Amino acid sequence: MIRFEHVTKRYPDGTTAVDDLSFEVAEGELVTLVGPSGCGKTTTMKMVNRLIDPTEGRILVDGEDIAGVDPVKLRRRIGYVIQQVGLFPHKTVLENTATVPQLLGWSRRKARERAAELLDLVGLDPAVHGDRYPDQLSGGQRQRVGVARALAADPPVLLMDEPFGAVDPVVREHLQSEFLRLQRQVRKTVLFVTHDIEEAVRLGDRMAVYGAGRVEQFDTPATVLGAPASPYVADFVGSDRGLKRLSVTAIGQDDLEQPPVVRLDDAVEAAAERLAAQDARWAVVLDAGGALHGWVAREALADGAAVRDHARRMEAWLPLGASLKQAFSVMLQHDAGWVAVLDDDERFRGVLTPAGLHEALRRSVSGVEQLESVAGS
Repeated sequence: MIRFEHVTKRYPDGTTAVDDLSFEVAEGELVTLVGPSGCGKTTTMKMVNRLIDPTEGRILVDGEDIAGVDPVKLRRRIGYVIQQVGLFPHKTVLENTATVPQLLGWSRRKARERAAELLDLVGLDPAVHGDRYPDQLSGGQRQRVGVARALAADPPVLLMDEPFGAVDPVVREHLQSEFLRLQRQVRKTVLFVTHDIEEAVRLGDRMAVYGAGRVEQFDTPATVLGAPASPYVADFVGSDRGLKRLSVTAIGQDDLEQPPVVRLDDAVEAAAERLAAQDARWAVVLDAGGALHGWVAREALADGAAVRDHARRMEAWLPLGASLKQAFSVMLQHDAGWVAVLDDDERFRGVLTPAGLHEALRRSVSGVEQLESVAGS
């Protein structure tokens, strides 16, 4: 969808902002550009919508050399989100969101309907927020409006320049989660500039790590963390890159243990015998429909009629495919020795223990090292 072919940007004073840049972003892919200030990542983005023109090389969007495209028309089919949001202060939220469709000639009604649809998609009720003005919103809400406005004309390409950098860490993490949810629905081709390695790792399908005007490594976050291409990349991603891999390693079925399972209405004697037969200290408790209820300790099954008399609710659970970082966070939050893992239909699939988490991380690192060994042989 976006291809850079030997792109260089050199200024009259001799400064080279971007040097011989070549990489491709596939359709529907989210690529993060990460690096220190002044490394050329924002210049790279601005060349895609011709806010800056390259000195050498070509940039193609959907196979078309953008050098031959009118810049204004080009920008109207590329969404653009910046850190300062850039909302019009004299326009309502709904009017701000409908700006680009109206510039493209959409009817006022159609543009406003599209704006309302997008506001709802980014988690802002148009009935509540549509008639408000930007200064009546929080920073996080303004960022959501900025994303909605960028998506309003349904552009195939979305450029995002540090969009969540001006909000506090808690709001920023929430916005990242919401944007990942949104991206799964709309599947835009996204270039996302950030200086935050954690954000780049969390959001990117692939990531470009910039040095001084050059891309030092372009690969998946897992590979960048597990097999840095150079000492510079290793230093940039940090000595704790093993821990960062927790956020890019998903929980798989093979990572799970299968403890005894009992039902809420099972007789106490039968449940106790099942745990004794497996020499287990506890069991997962499911309700009559097979949904997770909680757990029960073996020593609690000494009296009473049914398991429900002794079962305890379980709040530490995650969906299959969640990251190891999420699992670790849930364990800490609930002071739990394990987390239950459910599938998309909320059926119980097993439990992840600290030992299982550690082994999953070891396998993830080992897998990247094996790939690196094969590539180098």
